[in-house]
Amino acid sequence: MTFLSDYVGMLGAAYLWVKAAHITFVIFWIAGLFIVPRYYVHHQVTTPGSAEDRAWIEREDRARTIILTPAMLIVWILGLLLAVHLGAFGQHWFSAKLLLVVLLTGYQGWISSYGRKLATGHRDVSDKKLRIMNEVPGMLTAIIVVLVIVRPF
Repeated sequence: MTFLSDYVGMLGAAYLWVKAAHITFVIFWIAGLFIVPRYYVHHQVTTPGSAEDRAWIEREDRARTIILTPAMLIVWILGLLLAVHLGAFGQHWFSAKLLLVVLLTGYQGWISSYGRKLATGHRDVSDKKLRIMNEVPGMLTAIIVVLVIVRPF
């Protein structure tokens, strides 16, 4: 629910546009966080150095550089603009949300790091662990949505 007071602040009438862009890029970012680890599950069973291995490396790199990194940066920039506009810093729901977004950012760092390992032929994480790790963004996103919409504290 948007309140009239949401329009008062540094963003003014642009508030809803910034909010819409933020949500759009959150969707892109989370989609990337879902797909890249799933790529790793399929990539991991290929023979290092094979044509299939090289194709997965290229797909993963494109997803990270075209979707993940730009979307994450835009989410952070727009999210911080919204937080400043709304005066959200110091509110408990926002602090919890911010912590979870930091964890998602760290998760992205981990999957990027693991992608570099896969590209060099290292496969030190089991398929099962990769499948479990693929659930992390979904769980964190669900909690973030509750924090933003319900604001339980």
